[in-house]
Order: sequence, then structure tokens, then C-alpha cells
Amino acid sequence: MADFKDFLGEGAGPVALGVGAILLAPTLFPVVGRIIRPVAKGVIKMGIALYRETYAGVAEATGDLVAEARAELDAESQHTTEPKGGRKAAAT
Repeated sequence: MADFKDFLGEGAGPVALGVGAILLAPTLFPVVGRIIRPVAKGVIKMGIALYRETYAGVAEATGDLVAEARAELDAESQHTTEPKGGRKAAAT
């Protein structure tokens, strides 16, 4: 007579684990959620703080370069919109 392991073959272990997880999920999820939630929230807060510090450092280091680049782009765009007579084009 064939038993359960013969019926499923090599996949009996993972199937049994899946069935066990499904049966235990309603009791384990609330407990695991109460444990993992503060840890996950701490990790997210640390990531946000790290992002803010990194962004502030990069903005401070590159602020002057960005301002210069914007000024050059503005000057170039004004230079290209001037008509050949030397006066700026009339705004509509």
C-alpha cells in the first residue's frame, strides 16, 4: 500500500511545510507582526535619517556648482533668443 510520501514523491517535504504554514498562519502572524513591526519601523526611520544626512551633504557640496550651471543655462538661453538686431525678442 502506498503511503503519503510515495504519493507525492520527492516534493513531500515542501508540501508538508506549506500545509503546516497555512494551518499555523492565523496564530503566528499576529505574534510575528508584533515582534517584527518595531524592528521594521526602526529600519525605515534609520533609512530616512541616512537619506536626509546624505542629501544635505551632497546639496551642500554641489550647491555652488548647480547655481553656476543654472546661471550659464539661463545666459545661453537668453543669448539664443535675441534677434540679430541686438535687442531681445518681444514677449507675447
